[in-house]
This record gives sequence, structure tokens and C-alpha cells, in this order.
Amino acid sequence: MAGWSYGRFEVGQGGLAAFVAELDDTWRGLSITMPLKAEALALGEAEPLAELAGAANTLILDRGARRLHNTDVGGLTWAVRRRTEERLSRINVVGTGATARSAIVSAGQLGAHTVTVLARSPAKARPLLSLGAGLGLEVVVTDWGAAPPEADLVISTVPSDAVASVAEQVAACAPLVLDVSYDPWPTALAVAAADQGLAAISGLDLLVGQALLQLELMTGRTVTAELLYHAAHRALQERDPAPR
Repeated sequence: MAGWSYGRFEVGQGGLAAFVAELDDTWRGLSITMPLKAEALALGEAEPLAELAGAANTLILDRGARRLHNTDVGGLTWAVRRRTEERLSRINVVGTGATARSAIVSAGQLGAHTVTVLARSPAKARPLLSLGAGLGLEVVVTDWGAAPPEADLVISTVPSDAVASVAEQVAACAPLVLDVSYDPWPTALAVAAADQGLAAISGLDLLVGQALLQLELMTGRTVTAELLYHAAHRALQERDPAPR
């Protein structure tokens, strides 16, 4: 898009407010990544979806106003719906952080009635119980090492290496796996799914889905998913030119 630029800035945890305070009126907004998604909620008016998820990945600057949005929920739902239109009644979520909260909200949009959270520290998953209750979902927390229940979909929200030790049993519980990681790909979870004849969705699909929504919020314009996939693949190749 002519007249627009998009760059990358490293901001440490606790430093987002100071960074935003220095932005002038040439800025339209920010894409916000972990671990700053919860911190961002305090920087302006948060849309209901961002408040519900407890995380904002998009900041829009508009004539002095600041609006916070969550496009991860819509992006995750978009990524799954590209693969299947079936109702996914039982969904397993790996992890307990901000992305797991977005995954649980997405689970409600996908038609789930039961969400099982696989947690390395079950105590950290307690806030997810109230989130699920507010959405009309039954949320069950199980220990990381326990055999997960059968499900229609597994969503892993943790780094690829974190789930590697339990990848086989996590993948085996559902015919479809979504791993929010995408580089390098395939992840341990995707490999485990493929070895068992199961399907896997890359985090790149989530990235594109949420970016489609972000771009519309920032520019008021729409682009095709194919354009974003092309840009993402090119960026990954330029960062790591070695054969995959």
C-alpha cells in the first residue's frame, strides 16, 4: 500500500507505555506480540473482545485516542475454518497464557462445549475456568503429563520445544492440530500428527488471519490472504535462506 510503512521494534516488558508515549501523529498503530499483550490493555480503550481475552495484539492511534483490539481470536477461528466447517465440540488447549485465553474464546466461536486445558502448572490455569464459565463452556484442567481426552481439535499455544516431550500423545487425541508456532516448520507437534496420519494447521495461518483483521483496522482497506502468505514466506526465506 502506497504511503504506508511497517517495521519492527524491540520493546522490553514494562516498557510499552513509554514507547507508545513517544509516538507522534505519523503513527497509525502497533501490532503487539508476547509478552506485551496483557500490558497493552492499560494503554487505552479496549474493545470487549480484548477485555474478555485479557490480551490485546493491536493498538490503533486515532486523533489522540488509543483503541486496543484482539485479532488473535478472529485469526485463530479463520485458520481453523479454512480447514473444516464442522462443529468442534471438544477442544484441547495446550498452555495457560494470553494466547490460551484467546484460544478458549475462539473455541466458543467454533462451537465447543468442553475445553480441556493441558497445563504444566495447573494453578496458573485457574483464571481460565472463570473465562470458560462466562462463555458457557466447561473448562477442565489436566496435568501436562497426563493422557489428554479425545477431542475434535488441539490448539497448542506454547513454544514448539516446550511441547516436544508430549507431542505424540497430544497429537493423538484429535484428528486436527493447530500449533501457533510456525518457524521452523514442521514443529514437533506437526511431525507427530503427520506420523499418525493426522492433519496439522500452522501458526502461519493464524498469523495471516489475524493480520487480515489488523490491516483493515489500521488502514480501512482489505487485502487478500494470498498476498500476506506470499509476504510471510518471503520474509522467512530472507531470514533463513538455508534449505528446509
